[in-house]
Amino acid sequence: MTLEQLRIFVAVAERQHVTQAAKALNLTQSAVSSAVSTLEAGHGVALFDRVGRGIVLNDAGRIFLAEARGVLARVDAAEVALADLGGLARGRLTIQASQTIASYWLPPRLAAFHRIYPGIAIEVAIGNTAQVARAVADGAAELGLVEGEIDDPVLSRRVIDQDRMGLFVGAGHPWAVRGPDAAPILTATPWVLREAGSGTLGALEAALTRRGLRLGDLEVALVLPGNEAVRTAVEAGAGAAIMALSVAASGVATGALVQIPLDLPARDFHLLRHRQRYRSKAGDAFIAMIETAALA
Repeated sequence: MTLEQLRIFVAVAERQHVTQAAKALNLTQSAVSSAVSTLEAGHGVALFDRVGRGIVLNDAGRIFLAEARGVLARVDAAEVALADLGGLARGRLTIQASQTIASYWLPPRLAAFHRIYPGIAIEVAIGNTAQVARAVADGAAELGLVEGEIDDPVLSRRVIDQDRMGLFVGAGHPWAVRGPDAAPILTATPWVLREAGSGTLGALEAALTRRGLRLGDLEVALVLPGNEAVRTAVEAGAGAAIMALSVAASGVATGALVQIPLDLPARDFHLLRHRQRYRSKAGDAFIAMIETAALA
């Protein structure tokens, strides 16, 4: 088997769709189908079940997917190691970050890093806290940046910054027209939540625990997979939500959102790195840059 076959297989397995994988790889659909068929025929194993006009990863495919990802991660690590031999004049840095960090905190720091090291290609992916941790553990990303708590023995973790969280409602919400000193009754309104595994949901759960409540005590109107979706839903009157101040800033500026007084602690931003995988010079340089900036 070839590395190209492995890359194609992983792309198809992650999407469960040949056409979407072909578009992502900039290949023809026939080339992708042929690579998968050749891989299966060469080893006498079906990796996908053909269901109607679609494909579904089967048990053999799921087992092989983990191995294929591992091989590709090791190839990427080898390429990074070779690039490091040339110093920081060239190379590649892979980062995966949770949504708030990727959308608001990370971009100016990436721009600063690129100005200093223009030869380093930077690849950024976005996921929730759990997805980011898994990517770093699996070798799909060298650095992870998350807001949520992670306890994985293979990952090192350090605090690199903080942000503030707030409770927000739409301008037409009953809480928005009460006096600023009126404490909200958290169980008396519908809520708009981020998905399981997100740092934002974790912050809400921690706030509820401190008040003797659980997530199940709330009336959940919507569960949405992104910060912007949550902000827009709250602006439209769907309910209350916990958001980072940076996420809510545009809605507050236009009057579409109102912040409700609620004591919420600062939320730490964590840098994740694998304890044993190869550590590139580019990764070291990026960490040094953000730590230096934090001390300035």
